[in-house]
Amino acid sequence: MHSGEQGSGNAEMFGTLLRFYRERAELSQEALGAKIGFSKSQVAMVERGARPPKGGFITAADAALGAQGALEAAGAKLRFSYLPAWTEEYAEHEATAVALHNYENRVIPGILQTSDYAGHVFSCHCPPLDDEEIEGRVRTRLARHEILRRRPAPIVSFVLEQSVLTRPIGGEHVLKEQLDHLLDVARLRHVDIQVMPPTRRTHAALNGPMFLLETPAHEQLVYVEGQDGGNFVSDQARRSHLFTRYSLLRAQAHTPEDSLKLIRDIAEAL
Repeated sequence: MHSGEQGSGNAEMFGTLLRFYRERAELSQEALGAKIGFSKSQVAMVERGARPPKGGFITAADAALGAQGALEAAGAKLRFSYLPAWTEEYAEHEATAVALHNYENRVIPGILQTSDYAGHVFSCHCPPLDDEEIEGRVRTRLARHEILRRRPAPIVSFVLEQSVLTRPIGGEHVLKEQLDHLLDVARLRHVDIQVMPPTRRTHAALNGPMFLLETPAHEQLVYVEGQDGGNFVSDQARRSHLFTRYSLLRAQAHTPEDSLKLIRDIAEAL
């Protein structure tokens, strides 16, 4: 999932339609942009599905290209997602899952992030994202918080490396606010947050982060991410092994009660 383009399927379809009418009119991206008051790069990003058309773009393009309302009709149905393509399928399963489990060793899990923390995470993106893209990704990430308040409530657990709790992303103020938010979420009866002690010589998940889900049909799904992409584990035996590995991981971590005390102590020290 890492072309860096954030369009959902219908955003890409709209971009394809725009390109069809532009090429039919024998206009370059730069020429179309000049006619409707947008830059060449903005036209290119809309055509790729990487940015939603805004500020009268659709109406102006429809008129300039003689699309006779076709672009406006397509634009009315446009639902744009800032989720990277590689996580869209995961997000669909996450939204309906009856159980969610996550081991993380890099940053606070997205579903637990505050607005400021998420903004600073996205600000570290390489290559850099523009402000609009960062704001869109933050909104999308915060919308996932609703899963934790859903009824009926899913069973949710997290195992976090202690280094995740001390990395001062955004500075100490942002980190303290983030840790306070973790404590609030942990008060929910269906959520457990555990911390892996840094003194353990080894544990069951040294291979990296993993996301485990159980669907309403009680199918077990496993999603794993790397530096430049993510995918579901298709092999049933591997999925079973990873669920077993996560169970061992929880047994190796601090208890939820001891973990919350540790999080509180770290927050109070900031």
